[in-house]
Amino acid sequence: MEEVDWVDVPAGALWRGTPAEDVAEVTRRYADTGVPEEWYRKEAPRARIRLPAFRIARTQVTVGQWAPFARATARSVPRAPDDHPVTGVSWEEAAAYCDWLGERLGDPGVRLPTEAEWERAARGDDEREFPWGTSYRSGLANLVDLGIGTTVPVGSFPRGASAFGVLDMAGNADEWTSTRYAPYPGAPAGVPRTESWAFDPHVTRGGAFCHDRDLARCARRHGVYDRDLAAIGVGFRLAAPAR
Repeated sequence: MEEVDWVDVPAGALWRGTPAEDVAEVTRRYADTGVPEEWYRKEAPRARIRLPAFRIARTQVTVGQWAPFARATARSVPRAPDDHPVTGVSWEEAAAYCDWLGERLGDPGVRLPTEAEWERAARGDDEREFPWGTSYRSGLANLVDLGIGTTVPVGSFPRGASAFGVLDMAGNADEWTSTRYAPYPGAPAGVPRTESWAFDPHVTRGGAFCHDRDLARCARRHGVYDRDLAAIGVGFRLAAPAR
């Protein structure tokens, strides 16, 4: 059984979300992507929250890592190379994999990251907009601007690593979190209490190969709005409590 390449994220503060007064400017900055302002309002307000230490996998779960679980539980294995992220995985399947792997490794805390843990792993201790820094730079993540149109081996963009050295926090595969969508406390008026149009109530983060650069932003909250989880590149990575 292959061990997980864990990254230890220390206890610390996260500047979560986007200031409400900055939402209109963010909308203008990414106007070419066609994303309406109300989608960005879900990120507001910005709040400084403290998180305990935790572990997060350096890369997304791959097809090769998924395959033994899939065979053991009569699930399908995507037709992709073993070193590509597994996609087309439902939230329930991702959670089941975490339980299965934790039992195999004798590490029962293996789970999906919370939304706040994911953002801390991507953003680090500061207020950077992207995992690698303050501005978007094409070529640091597998997003639609590269025109690849599918997944690539995990860890293919080391220059796009987060401050803690976590890879592919933007692009390649969109990532499930364990958090069900809800507005942040103090959210602007009009932010929906639920997203009844979503295929699943859990928040996903990071975006996939088919998404634009707005989804590479550390604060960007979204979900699964299409039932074809393979087409939109939904995958996941592991988290666990600190040791």
